Amino acid sequence: MAPSGTVADPPLTSTTDSFNSGDTAENDIRPFFVLHKASSGSSLHGKQTGNVKSKRRIESPNPKIAKRSEVESVEEGDAQFFSTSRLKVFDTVWSKIEKTIEDVLRNSNSKVFSGIHDWIRESFESIVSSGALRLSEAVRSYPVLTQSSSKQLHTAMVLTRNLEMVDDLLTFEELELHLKSHGCHVAKLSSMDFSAKSGVGGCLRVLLRQFVMPSVDVADVTILASWYRENRNHENPVVIIVDDTERCCGSVLSDLILILSEWAVKVPIFLVMGVSTAHDAPRKILSVNALQRLCASSFTLSSPAERMDAVLEAVFLRPCSGFTVSHKVALYMRSYFLCKDGTLTSFVRTLKIACLQHFSLEPLSIMLEHFCQDGINQPSDKGNGLLTEATMKHAFHLPSVTRNKITRSTFEMLPQFLSDLQRMPNPWSIVVLCIYEVGKFDKLRLLDIFCETLDPEARYLKYFSPSATVNCQSHDSGRSSVIRRVLHKLRDLSPSQLSKMLKNWENLTADFNEMNDKVMELHPFMRSVEAAGQRQGLPTSPKKHASRSHSKHEKELKAMTDKVAAVIEFMLREYMKPVESVPFQEIVCFKNVDILQSALLGDPRGRIQSDLLESHNILHCVCCSKRGTNLLPSMHDTSILYTLAQEHADVINLHDWYQSFKSILIPRSSKAKPKSKSSSKSKKRKDMCEEPEAPTEALIQARFCRAVMELQIAGLIRMPSKRRPDFVQRVAFGS
Repeated sequence: MAPSGTVADPPLTSTTDSFNSGDTAENDIRPFFVLHKASSGSSLHGKQTGNVKSKRRIESPNPKIAKRSEVESVEEGDAQFFSTSRLKVFDTVWSKIEKTIEDVLRNSNSKVFSGIHDWIRESFESIVSSGALRLSEAVRSYPVLTQSSSKQLHTAMVLTRNLEMVDDLLTFEELELHLKSHGCHVAKLSSMDFSAKSGVGGCLRVLLRQFVMPSVDVADVTILASWYRENRNHENPVVIIVDDTERCCGSVLSDLILILSEWAVKVPIFLVMGVSTAHDAPRKILSVNALQRLCASSFTLSSPAERMDAVLEAVFLRPCSGFTVSHKVALYMRSYFLCKDGTLTSFVRTLKIACLQHFSLEPLSIMLEHFCQDGINQPSDKGNGLLTEATMKHAFHLPSVTRNKITRSTFEMLPQFLSDLQRMPNPWSIVVLCIYEVGKFDKLRLLDIFCETLDPEARYLKYFSPSATVNCQSHDSGRSSVIRRVLHKLRDLSPSQLSKMLKNWENLTADFNEMNDKVMELHPFMRSVEAAGQRQGLPTSPKKHASRSHSKHEKELKAMTDKVAAVIEFMLREYMKPVESVPFQEIVCFKNVDILQSALLGDPRGRIQSDLLESHNILHCVCCSKRGTNLLPSMHDTSILYTLAQEHADVINLHDWYQSFKSILIPRSSKAKPKSKSSSKSKKRKDMCEEPEAPTEALIQARFCRAVMELQIAGLIRMPSKRRPDFVQRVAFGS
């Protein structure tokens, strides 16, 4: 029985007509998604009047096809569920990583921040002890100061050692919050505030807006002095932070220092000036008079490499989120960090892109949610629906699973495998940190050690062979590998350095009995070495006995270093199992370095070309996916036009291009055909399968012009010139 139209039915127009309508708004996205439904709506043309009724033959569906469609619908529902869940898990994982990084950076600068605050308080108390002034004296213009020391402006030179200012922005924001939390009045100025166009008046206005009120538009220091003496504001110091001194206009900064120094007793102001090259960098930009007014103290923040090692240890070597990277990805991230701008911000951005790409490519990455939880929990399929049939099938087809010959018959052990994967990085990270303790004496970076120990082939173990130990003394071999440099430096450590290293090892391996026992076995040998060193230093011993004791001390020290090297080899062989060699490692490990490289470097023009040529992969439509190499009218105009452009060389004839475009929109089957006699049955069938009306010539020309304009905006073609008005030039070739 054919359905009849009702009041609630929508207007019955074909989707192709709605797409061809000239009233479609520019931001209407419906043509991208509904332009393939004409087949289902074409049979409704005869129902608009409500009088025509037609009988339709109801065919029983094939059971196999029905079953297949049911399975496909279930799989599509699961894919949609997991896609949404993966985004939520990514937000959870990255928020934890980001919070860990912020805590690490805050802790790395906490000692320096506390030192700056203590210096400000001590200087403030010394100024206040000279005696408080009355309000009338404090606001007097240019007060006469009898002592030259009273014009000194207490200044803290904070050395950041960063090549780019992007890492210092967060540092000085944290310093501002730290000082405000301790009661200081803080204002922060950037290099943009010290422009020659605005002059010193612009700096004063910015200060008054931050201290007094946002609506102040007068550059008058007496306003600041009046505010400071009111409402008990004088009980706390005034701090002005200049985050990037070396980029400021020197004359404007010098004038501001001279003005503030005249009010140093009336308003105790403390300058905090950030410098990136050296503590004496202001000598190059400030005038002599301004330099004489500064009473400077120097503070040094941790270097970018030190902050990088601290972040790396907290994110990858300590319990954090469970997410990690492969050997090749780690090498690329290190190269990108060292060869680009060398900022921690760029490394964090690279890490975020890698994490996002991992969640977008790996369906089982949703299980990282369990790794973010405290403690070790075994994932289960009860209540969360994670271990479905589709995920189980995907899990046991992972390369790491087939390589380790894990069959589907052991699927009950999947939660146990995941639990082992969650527990596995702990011993490995402890070994890396133990090697780093030795590398600190040779100024090795944790990033270099981390990249080398991630090698799934464990090529570093060959350096423990006797021949490699002998060749380790050479200069070239010591520089080629981090492990070789560690072994080479181990033989140069003094007894005090060895003792310090063993204490750190003991603390690191406290939770692992087998490793800790190996470390504790070294303490008796360490005590004998220290005792031999003490006997060697006795002044009353004869020269002959002194030489013997020296040789004995050298032998014991060499035997001690050999035993330490043996312990390092034991740790590497027994516990150094990189994540890439573990089953189901694809759940937590991102390995696709090519995708990360393309995401970082970017190729927008190539991406636009590939998307235009493969639009069906984005729209996921049924008709375009089965079209093969044929172009269909239901495709987007820009995609059709750019695909036709591939048939031309560097220049395209507009007339030929338009005719090809028109032939796609008006296929031969839709052109007018001569009328012929047919049966009533064939007429009914023709009415039911009637195709949508072909677009008019004017509409085709308008759509052609819009598509050409979009290709020009995308930078793929150049519009016709006066010399050749009937040709356009292709700008980009290939994808």
